[in-house]
Amino acid sequence: MAQATFSIRMDEALKKQFDALCSDFGMNASTAINVFAKAVVRERRIPFEITASEPEISRENAMKAFRTLRAQANKDFPDGMSLEEINEEIKKSRNGEGNV
Repeated sequence: MAQATFSIRMDEALKKQFDALCSDFGMNASTAINVFAKAVVRERRIPFEITASEPEISRENAMKAFRTLRAQANKDFPDGMSLEEINEEIKKSRNGEGNV
């Protein structure tokens, strides 16, 4: 099989850590990248979860979310129900009774 060169840029400190860890695994960085590429092709996905960091929650964003939820609640819930009636509807729903 013909070989091709794959060049990437990486933070120097990260590269040193990666090289050291690969060495601990008994391989070099090139072999580790090949193992990763083969797993991606075989599984047709990145073989681990990639997530975004948690967004910063500011007072402004929290209040915006609260106002949005309050507006939705005002739209979805019937007027004139007491807290007791709402709790009763919740209880019925949990017990499989009612049409909620």
